[in-house]
Amino acid sequence: MKAKLLIDSFSTLDLVVFFIILIATFISVLYGNKLKKNRGELSEKESLIELLLMGRRLTLPLFIGTLVATWYGGIFGVTQIAFEKGLYNFVTQGLFWYIAYLIFAFFIVDKVSSFKALTLPDLISRLFGPKAGKLSGVFNFFNVLPIAYVISLGLFLQVLFGGELLPMMVLGVFIVLLYSLWGGMRAVVFSDFIQFFVMCSGVFFILVFSIFKFGGISFLQEKLPESYFTVTGGETWATTLVWGFIALSTLVDPNFYQRCFAAESKKVAKKGILISTLIWFCFDICTTLGAMYARAVMPEADSGQAYVLYAMSILPDGLKGFVLAGILATILSTLDSYLFLAGTTVSFDLLPERFRHKKWAHYFGVVGVSILAIVLAYFFKGNIKAVWKTLGSYSAACLLLPVLYAYIFPGKIKDGQFVFGCLLGVLMVTYWRNWPPEGFHIDEFYMGILATSLGLIVYPLIRRDKAH
Repeated sequence: MKAKLLIDSFSTLDLVVFFIILIATFISVLYGNKLKKNRGELSEKESLIELLLMGRRLTLPLFIGTLVATWYGGIFGVTQIAFEKGLYNFVTQGLFWYIAYLIFAFFIVDKVSSFKALTLPDLISRLFGPKAGKLSGVFNFFNVLPIAYVISLGLFLQVLFGGELLPMMVLGVFIVLLYSLWGGMRAVVFSDFIQFFVMCSGVFFILVFSIFKFGGISFLQEKLPESYFTVTGGETWATTLVWGFIALSTLVDPNFYQRCFAAESKKVAKKGILISTLIWFCFDICTTLGAMYARAVMPEADSGQAYVLYAMSILPDGLKGFVLAGILATILSTLDSYLFLAGTTVSFDLLPERFRHKKWAHYFGVVGVSILAIVLAYFFKGNIKAVWKTLGSYSAACLLLPVLYAYIFPGKIKDGQFVFGCLLGVLMVTYWRNWPPEGFHIDEFYMGILATSLGLIVYPLIRRDKAH
C-alpha cells in the first residue's frame, strides 16, 4: 500500500467515521467557548486567568483528559523507536517517565500550589527572582516549541494524501491555528477531552486486531531480533540512561505546571496525575507492541510511517477511519496545547509587562511560534527523535537541577546564581554537541549537568571574592 494512496483505500464508512470525529472535536471547541462567554464580564486579571488557565476551574475528568492527550503528540516518534528498537521504547519513552510523573504528583504539586502562579517562568521568578524568571521564559519557549508535533502532523498528512513534507506541515499547522487562537485554554481542554477517548481507543484496537490476526508474544519473538526484547535495545547503558534524565525534565515541563495551576485544587492535580500515569502505562504497551507487530509484518516499511500503514492494512472498514482519527487526535491534542503555551510564554513571560494583558500579544506569540516551529521542523529534516534529544538535553541539563534544589532547599539559590549556572550549562551542551573533543564519548547531557552544577557552586565563591 503506497502512502500517497492511503486515502483512496478508505471506504465510505471510514470517511464518515473520520469526519464525524473531526466534527465532534469542532463542536467541543464551540461548547468550551460558550462556557467562557457564560462567565459574563470579567476584570482584566480575571480575563487573563480565564484565557491562560480556564479560570482555575479544571475538574478531575477534564484534567485527566487534557493531560493524557497533550502528552502523546509524538506518536510517530515513539512508534518509530519501537519499530527500530522494540521494548527499548517502553523503557525510554515510558518507564522512565512514570517515575517522573510520580515524583511530580507526590513532591511537586504540594510545593507549587501555594504560589498561585500563572506560568512556570512566573513560578521560577517567585522562587529565585526576576532575572531567573526571564531566563526560564527563554528555556520555556524552546521547551514548548512544537517542532516534533509539527513534523508528526506533516507525516500524518503525507501518509494520508502524499506530497512533500513541508507543505503538509504548513497546512496542518494552519488548521490547528484556527481553533487555538479562537477559544483559549478552554478550546484546547475540551478538544483534548474528545481526542483523549479516540486516541486511547485507537491504539487499543490496533493491538487487539494484531493479536487476533498474528498471535501473541511468541509471534514477535519468532520474527524479531533478540535485541528487541532487551532493556537497552542494543544501545549502551549510558545512552539509555540519558533518556531517564530527559524524562525528569517533566519536573520542569510547562504543560504539567499549566494543568496543575488550572486545576480546581491540588487534590485534583495530584489524583489526576496518578490516574493519567496508569492510562499512559496502558497506552505505551499498546503503541510499543503495535509498532513491533508492524516491524514483524512489514520489515521493509519506512520506520516513521510503518505504524499507520500497518494499522490500515489489518483493520476492517469503519475502524480504519476511527483509528486514523485517533492517531490524528494524538497529534492535534499536543500540538494545540504546545502552540497555546508557547504563545503564552511569549506574551506573558518574555514581552514587556505592559503587554501581559493584551490578547493581541498572545495571538502574535501563537502565530510567531507556529512559523518558527515549521522552519525548525524543516531544519531537523523530519527527525522527531533528534528534536526530543536536542531540546530535552538543554531543558534537563540546565534548568532541572536548580529548580529541584530550590524545592529541597528553599531560598538557597539566588537570582544571579540561577542565571549563571543555567547559562554555563547551555554553553557546555552547545559546545559538546557541536565540537566534542576526540576520544571523549560522553553525551552532552552529562556535560551540561556537570557545568550547571559547577556554576551553582562557583558563583557564590566568585561573588565573595568580588566583595573582598
